[in-house]
Amino acid sequence: MSAPDPRASRVVFFVFVTVFLDLIGFGIIIPLLPFYVRTMGGSAETVGFILASFSVTQLIATPFLGRLSDRFGRRPVILLSLAGNAGAMVLFALATKTSLLWMLFASRILAGATAGNLSACQAAIADVTTGERRAAGMGRLGAGIGLGMVLGPVLGSSVSHIGAWAPPLAAAALACADLIGAFFLMPETNLDCGASRAAPDATKTTLAQVLSQRRIVAVLALYFLTFLYMSNMQVALALLTNARLAWTQTEIGHVFGLFGLVMLIVQGGLIGRLTRAWGSIPLVIGGSLVSMVGLATIALSHHALPLVGGLTLLALGLGVVNPSLSAIAADAAGSGRQGTVLGFAQSAGGLARTLGPLLGGLLFARVAAGAPFVAGAVAATLAAALAVSLKAGDEGPKRSRQ
Repeated sequence: MSAPDPRASRVVFFVFVTVFLDLIGFGIIIPLLPFYVRTMGGSAETVGFILASFSVTQLIATPFLGRLSDRFGRRPVILLSLAGNAGAMVLFALATKTSLLWMLFASRILAGATAGNLSACQAAIADVTTGERRAAGMGRLGAGIGLGMVLGPVLGSSVSHIGAWAPPLAAAALACADLIGAFFLMPETNLDCGASRAAPDATKTTLAQVLSQRRIVAVLALYFLTFLYMSNMQVALALLTNARLAWTQTEIGHVFGLFGLVMLIVQGGLIGRLTRAWGSIPLVIGGSLVSMVGLATIALSHHALPLVGGLTLLALGLGVVNPSLSAIAADAAGSGRQGTVLGFAQSAGGLARTLGPLLGGLLFARVAAGAPFVAGAVAATLAAALAVSLKAGDEGPKRSRQ
């Protein structure tokens, strides 16, 4: 095993803080977005268009920003993304003060267009880690995301009594603090970026080139399937629990809090040891199968206890799968294009996050309350099968060398 990079602890800690502050801001404003749109005269469809505007611009911009991070370094792209996020939050706060709906659109489009910090942060971790340390680092990143998403809505609701402008202003302040901290504390981790600028073709990885490599295509498909069943669940769970158990926002909030807590424990403390014992690909196989069982249990549940049990299994599965996927994507990319490939991976996940809620709502309305979770279980099973093919691809070269 190679000696750990001396920068690794600092980089992983900084990345944790960066995504934590970023996702707190996201968690502050997104739950309140429908309220702001309605007070400005917008409809439910307007809410959907605003949310979709972020996803679409993120889908387009993230691979480009990932390529820039390979060529010019992680630090400039992270700073650019954080500056864009800070500007977007300020625009959001101004929109609530002026009641200008177009400004809300502009804020989410700007946020999506500069949402490259996650893939750049993943690439920064990949630059300074290998093996189980890489999976553990990706787990810390996931823990920062989960903790931010849990605390963001709490902070937003706690300051909302001050005024409608207070939550987005708090999010803007956090985004500015994030940017300032990154400017002074974030080191450059891509030490090959100078060579990349001298030979730009070395990092000019196009979508066609990515799609020509079967292993990377399989990783992108795994991202898509995983985020599809996760985002599908996030919409359908509230609908199912309200229809079958008459749960209110309070009960639904509690189970989502449990879901986030379980993922936080797995990603923040267990993933490194699990990866050391089993490896990333077997963890994706096992985690996908556990997720499948959890989703199937939810689909069949008509009482609270089995439903909570199924949701806990799903959180365990996703807590293992998400950081393992990031580690596999970084390994598949190889040196010099990790930012690009991780950017495409985030775009695959972003496409799934756009389609998943639509699929969940459609299946719930047109088929049955449990149908979104059955579809999610199918997607998780396909993900497990795809991961098995990746494992088989690893075993082939090993046998040929023996």
